[in-house]
Amino acid sequence: MSAPRLRATPLPGIGVQYDLVTREHRHLSVVAHRDGTRTVNVYRTDDPDSCAHSLRLAGPEAGALIDALKPSHHSANLLYTTDLGLVAERIEVAAGSRWNGRLLGDTRMRTDTGASIVAVLRRAEAIPSPAPDFRIVGGDTLIVIGTREGVDAAAAILGQE
Repeated sequence: MSAPRLRATPLPGIGVQYDLVTREHRHLSVVAHRDGTRTVNVYRTDDPDSCAHSLRLAGPEAGALIDALKPSHHSANLLYTTDLGLVAERIEVAAGSRWNGRLLGDTRMRTDTGASIVAVLRRAEAIPSPAPDFRIVGGDTLIVIGTREGVDAAAAILGQE
């Protein structure tokens, strides 16, 4: 079986639409909106140009669906894994997070999870080795390294609202 072909179509002012025709000749599309949301469309079998179902997903919902569709060791957030059992992962801090505007040290991340925050991505800037007095902002993406369990615990702490 040949690899499925994914066609990308720019949608000016909206994002990009990705179209896929499955081996069963089903037409699916995903619109990747500029705001991070996704719209998943499934087209009718009797009319492949007519949409039968459409589902709009927030960014985190789309990420969860991606994780469900492929093994977690291939997660878009997973950066690296080693034979030593360490992983590095991106964890986004939501705007409504209790950590928005608070100091990194307040999370007690390393003490409570054993995981370390080694960098913060903010807009187009990377801040390496943030100190405990670094102020977290909603929308920041933290690069966390530790054991799988430690990184999962860090994600749970950072996801608190």
